[in-house]
Amino acid sequence: MSLTDQQSYQRDSGERLAHEIEALGHRLSQVRASIARVIFGQQQVIEQTLITLLAGGHALLYGVPGLAKTRLVETLGTVLGLEDRRIQCTPDLMPADILGSEVLDQGDGGRRSFRFIPGPVFSQLLMADEINRASPRTQSALLQAMQERRVTVSGHSHDLPRPFHVLATQNPLEHEGTYPLPEAQLDRFLMMVEVGYPDVDAERRMLIATTGPEEASAVPVMTADELLAAQRLVRRVPVGEAVVDAILSLVRSGRRESTDEPQIREHVAWGPGPRASQALMLGVRARALIEGRLAPSVDDVIALARPVLSHRMALNFAARADGVTMDDIISRLCAPLT
Repeated sequence: MSLTDQQSYQRDSGERLAHEIEALGHRLSQVRASIARVIFGQQQVIEQTLITLLAGGHALLYGVPGLAKTRLVETLGTVLGLEDRRIQCTPDLMPADILGSEVLDQGDGGRRSFRFIPGPVFSQLLMADEINRASPRTQSALLQAMQERRVTVSGHSHDLPRPFHVLATQNPLEHEGTYPLPEAQLDRFLMMVEVGYPDVDAERRMLIATTGPEEASAVPVMTADELLAAQRLVRRVPVGEAVVDAILSLVRSGRRESTDEPQIREHVAWGPGPRASQALMLGVRARALIEGRLAPSVDDVIALARPVLSHRMALNFAARADGVTMDDIISRLCAPLT
């Protein structure tokens, strides 16, 4: 292929990619409009959750009861055309209650064989409500599903549907009867989305819309196959060297071993691992795509620093004694990027 042909091919490929990004951006605006019919306010929560799904990851929704976390998951299942199921996590929940189990069947000829009955994890969008109430054994079973997209029952592996996403919720108020999520499982969540109270205007609209004779419902906008295609497109979005350098600088500066910042060395017990860099890389691409831009910027890195890093870092006793919070640490990490 001649140089002219190569330039022409690259130009055509770039134009096709730009067209695909613009088309998906328009479709995602329809997705957000459909979600807004049911979920009032919470634009940042909706955006971060959609970014997680477009990046192919899992999200931990962190907030007090009554903030429509369950309804958000149900609405996403409807709008994105995903088969969704819900697990109410309790201390007596067993791994088989999530994964499924094998039962002994007897055929007409008296022949016996084991038959696998899939559990609720065999869905495309799984909600694990109050995940920290599940026992460590059950959380370990869910960890394999989140990481490997398959489960093992009685020595046999079973692939999960595609796409497969876990949206887990956690209540920050009550800790009795709960099991803290291990760091290995927290690291599997691409983002921790903090769900706060809606503003007064959103709460007013919600009050009127949800207590009348008719209540609006979300409408399907995408299908599971279209979501998979969107996830593939996210990985094709180009990322500039400045954004790559910003991601590396942000993540590595959060580690005591590789930072010169005294406050980080003094107050951070451990910092984010390489999976945080991967999450940021995918997240900034998805955020740019949602906003209709052809490439991410450093501002995207700053915007996603908190939901990506907050659950991948830990403060030590000195930080708690000095009143230093995780928000303070992340703000300090983002300061050189502004």
